[in-house]
Amino acid sequence: MFDVKDKVFLITGAASGIGAGVTRALLDKGAKNVAVLDVNKQAGEAFAKELNDKHGAEKVIFIKCDVATNDLDEAFDETVKQFGYIDCVINNAGLMNDHPDIYEQEMLVNVSGLIKGSMKAYNLMRKDRDGRGGTIINISSIVALIQTPLLPIYSATKSAVLQFSNCLGMKQNYSRSDVRVIAICFGITDTNLIRGRIGCIDEALEERMMVAIKKFPAQCVDSAVEGLLAAYEKADSGSTWLVTTDRPAEEITNNVKKAFEILGQGVYD
Repeated sequence: MFDVKDKVFLITGAASGIGAGVTRALLDKGAKNVAVLDVNKQAGEAFAKELNDKHGAEKVIFIKCDVATNDLDEAFDETVKQFGYIDCVINNAGLMNDHPDIYEQEMLVNVSGLIKGSMKAYNLMRKDRDGRGGTIINISSIVALIQTPLLPIYSATKSAVLQFSNCLGMKQNYSRSDVRVIAICFGITDTNLIRGRIGCIDEALEERMMVAIKKFPAQCVDSAVEGLLAAYEKADSGSTWLVTTDRPAEEITNNVKKAFEILGQGVYD
């Protein structure tokens, strides 16, 4: 079991939605400090003030950060400067919008930004490079586990997150680094990502997407938060966890491994 108490966290996309919920829950459980990273400066500053008023001055810092830019380097440096070290990085920032004008930014945030954040954390925390060890939690999605015509680009980004996290977290890497890497596959969650019209590659898919979203059960943010914290406390490195439809977090690592065993048939023969 891993304990939240007295740990230092850095969370991207943390001024609202799941990220904000996780931040609140970590502080309630006794986290030492949290760095809140988000592109929304107004919301982030207000959120940090709210939490510091409740939990004590300087428990939380807000850093304006677009994970698709060099802001991420500066955010890590500032967090270490303020808190001395980082125990856990949660790469939560994400876009769900396949619109032709937006999908390139979606790829930068969901894949490039997440991988960069993971590698910054990995190299900072790894014990074989004078670090303290730690945890990286990467947010994937149920669309990494299924195939759908509705959001092919978003699905590709979240599949990349799953594969990257599983491979980086394998025991060969964990045994050297003492850095756990965990993948969380969230189901549809009641956040700003699903409110309003969701951009797709064309208008026909947008219409189908609106119908599909209304039919699929969405979990509440609290359920997503509880699931992530359960995974943090119990997960092995390289594991995958499913958190959907308000059910408790479920480890699905064996399912993922079986799926890749099937996909890999013939590769080594």
